[in-house]
Amino acid sequence: MPIVSSQYQNTKGAGSVARRADFPWLTALVASVLCAPLFAFAAAVPAGYPRSYANRVSEANEEGRLSIYSTTDAREVDELLRHFRSMYPQIVVDYADINSTEMYSRFVAEVAAKEGTADLLWSSAMDLQIKLVNDGYAQAYASPEKPNLPPWAIWKNEAYGITAEPVVIVYNKHLVPAADVPRTRADLERLLTNNPAYAGKVAMMNPERSGVGFLYITQDLQVTRDTWRLVRAMGRSRVQLYSSVGAVLDRVSSGDHLIAYNMIGSYALERAVRDPSIGVVLPNDYTLVASRIALIPADARHPAAAKLFLDYLLSKRGQTFLARKHMTPVRGDVEVPEGTQVDGSNMRAIRVGPELLANLDQIKRLRFLREWRSALKQD
Repeated sequence: MPIVSSQYQNTKGAGSVARRADFPWLTALVASVLCAPLFAFAAAVPAGYPRSYANRVSEANEEGRLSIYSTTDAREVDELLRHFRSMYPQIVVDYADINSTEMYSRFVAEVAAKEGTADLLWSSAMDLQIKLVNDGYAQAYASPEKPNLPPWAIWKNEAYGITAEPVVIVYNKHLVPAADVPRTRADLERLLTNNPAYAGKVAMMNPERSGVGFLYITQDLQVTRDTWRLVRAMGRSRVQLYSSVGAVLDRVSSGDHLIAYNMIGSYALERAVRDPSIGVVLPNDYTLVASRIALIPADARHPAAAKLFLDYLLSKRGQTFLARKHMTPVRGDVEVPEGTQVDGSNMRAIRVGPELLANLDQIKRLRFLREWRSALKQD
């Protein structure tokens, strides 16, 4: 740990200037200075972690850098990142927020080129993250925080679900009458079928261009095949497709769109706090609960720093920072943000595991996309 060693050398130099026996106060001063780095070193090890974790902190400080690719907007995690930097000031953090599909493609290309890539990938496209694990791109790490996590949030010690966020319906509170607000998917289908005022005014993520959009709609289909009826109703209503949740929320706020389906709950709820136009519904028939999965690449150049950050994301303190931005914590001992409570009987948690690979099979994916395009083109 460089900072400890440099302080220790300075102390040794000071101690050689005078005879300590002649100056008792100097002996006490030198002892306190010598101990200070040890206390700082110990403070960097979170409470409850094994003493050997100090070695990981030392390794991370020597690496001195951490590169993160994430689908989470940097503004949403600014407070979290600042606190992490305050804990480990010797680590320079490079944080890039990018689209989930772009992240996957960029990472795979960088690994193939052998020119270096991110040290940690953190994405809401759960299926793409699991594919990376399945294809051998991740390294195993048994986080000290594992005992605090639900079993569904961990796979092979290589993929960790960081959050447990509801997938929601968003609407414009000023322009959608209370009687029209859909509480279930059947309500939404009926509204789009029977009310022409919503034609061209409904939006969702594009499953052909958005990893999250593909994940959510295919998860809907695993719950019920009635999802195709809703897709056909959207097609008749000229649904508008996007690859950015932020763009959708902007359009709903402005009134260009009135309703948006399958939105990431944390973004919608955070926007609703400061935007009186945004209303959020957790569907009563069932609510998908998704997670932002983090993994450490097998070729990470700064693996110790990546492990520190992963542990921090999973820690009670890190989860509390996420909860302040309506990113529902995966831990059970952190207070759930207001408006994100999901009725247990309605909750459909998307497990972090190989089940997510099913719809990434190329034949199945092409079959889904053919049905998707056909359903949207119905008059």
